[in-house]
Amino acid sequence: MELWDAYDVRGNSLEHTLIRGEEVPAGEYHLVADILVRHTDGSFLLTQRDPQKPAFPGCWELSAGGSVLAGETALSGAMRELREETGIQADALAPAFEITWPGRHAIYHGYVCRYAGDKEAITLQPGETVAYRWLTLPELLAFMNDPTFVATSRERWGVYLNTLKEAELK
Repeated sequence: MELWDAYDVRGNSLEHTLIRGEEVPAGEYHLVADILVRHTDGSFLLTQRDPQKPAFPGCWELSAGGSVLAGETALSGAMRELREETGIQADALAPAFEITWPGRHAIYHGYVCRYAGDKEAITLQPGETVAYRWLTLPELLAFMNDPTFVATSRERWGVYLNTLKEAELK
């Protein structure tokens, strides 16, 4: 049984927990960590979701991540999710965004991990991901329109990536 801390729409603790799989009451939210991995060579890590996952089976997404467990902060949950899903042990993550998604009862905390390690040393988590690949920014921006790319990942990271694109064009 996975437990999440409950929050209001502004991210204030409601002092109780929610149970994954049970309906989240109206006006209550849980935290979700979303981590974009950018290698020091400028490329981005994409992972392919396990075909057995109920949501977006077999599709590609830009980030590691998932629900923050009860007792974790958004940052500590992000560090754990990154380690579990990619094998990357980050020393620090840079905050990128916070998005409240009422329809999902979730507050997404986006972070960027700057990774200098071996690009072939990614460790996939069984049941979560089945493949990975690295794409340059232009390749990634083009691929984000592919039907096998998770649309919600595009929605969460699109503004950040377009800002990077504009900065590189200057």
